[in-house]
Amino acid sequence: MSLLHMRRKLVMPASRLVYLTNQYFPHNPSFQHSPSKWHLGSFHSIHTLSKNPRNWSRPQYFEPSRKLWGWLNFIFNKVDENRIKEVGPDRACAEWLLRCGAGVKWLNYGSWTKDYNSLPIGGAKMHKIEEIDGTDSAVMYAGFPHLKGCKHIRRIIFHKTSYLDDAALAYIPYLKGSLKELQISSCGNITVEGLQHLKKLEGLEYLLLYDLPEIKDRKAMEDELQKALPNCAVVFPYADAKDDPSLKKEDS
Repeated sequence: MSLLHMRRKLVMPASRLVYLTNQYFPHNPSFQHSPSKWHLGSFHSIHTLSKNPRNWSRPQYFEPSRKLWGWLNFIFNKVDENRIKEVGPDRACAEWLLRCGAGVKWLNYGSWTKDYNSLPIGGAKMHKIEEIDGTDSAVMYAGFPHLKGCKHIRRIIFHKTSYLDDAALAYIPYLKGSLKELQISSCGNITVEGLQHLKKLEGLEYLLLYDLPEIKDRKAMEDELQKALPNCAVVFPYADAKDDPSLKKEDS
């Protein structure tokens, strides 16, 4: 189940939260005893409630807060080095992307895989990612080290990728040997500092940027990237959504 599907359910068994916490933060007591991180009291009380045999007949449900979703995003993005060794970088990367609501297209496959349960069975190390669609996904910087070792990714779209930030873009150069097309749009956390990392994408042929409100001088940024990537077509029509030419046509 992807994080987006979990969000649609709105509630989550406390026992599941206990499992996730013990798995990823077994030695970090702050996730068990810090009331400031939990809007419904300390995690310790949930942990105790779930372990009480008198409560086993009735699952304990609660509605996660915004802070909790941020914590869950980190868990879904967390890199598992043992998993990478077991199934290879491409399969581990695909699992990360699908957990977070993104989609992948495999090399020599015509269709997209967007459901975690539709991942290929068997031959995990034989399948290579060719394209990534991160539209509306929950991928964040903690998961981007998954890109290391993926040698065939040639196209990526990050559109309305809310958690994408400068720290995440620092890992994009892992793909400088294969990436040909990149789109970053409607991502409010991207600044000039983050776009500097794109200059290392020597093989990039097409770069589309738009609706990046933190970029105050769009033309200067476009010229700077074009100079650094002379063999790439850099397209940056507008940085603020209100400047979208299509909106002006609708108003006229």
